[in-house]
Amino acid sequence: MKNLAAFTTAFVLGLAVSGSLMAATPAKPVQDIKVSSDRFVADLNGKTGTFVGNVLVTQGDIRMRANQVRITSVAGKADKVTASGNVVVDSPASGTATGDMGVYSVGPRTVVMSGNVVLKRAKDVMRGAELTVNLTTGQATLGAGGRGTSGAPPARVQGVFTPTQDSQ
Repeated sequence: MKNLAAFTTAFVLGLAVSGSLMAATPAKPVQDIKVSSDRFVADLNGKTGTFVGNVLVTQGDIRMRANQVRITSVAGKADKVTASGNVVVDSPASGTATGDMGVYSVGPRTVVMSGNVVLKRAKDVMRGAELTVNLTTGQATLGAGGRGTSGAPPARVQGVFTPTQDSQ
């Protein structure tokens, strides 16, 4: 149990840092946010900017990769950041989170990763359908998703935790 608590706590903290990576205007910018992609498409009428193809977003030692990252603005400030297609968030402090899509909502400071979500830290692994993290409260929920296919049992959250020598 000690390993499970450490894993989930480290992951929530790591995702909080990763979410701050997408913050619109941090009060005290610590490190630059760098974005690179194959191309950038702006829609001035729709107030969106989309990085397309091999997108890499970094801030310090935190990295996010995705096929596409779209930023929507309201009143000239980033409102929502949507990463889609093979989303991977790496943080040395918390591990790796992967999913099909990730959405960071700036106002409520929430991150939602969905679609085959996998959390890895060292040998520990958790799997689910949707991860929701409130960056203000530090609360996180990993959900199993909908029901199984006809005749199959309902989907469930899964975890595998490898005890360390000092936890015995």
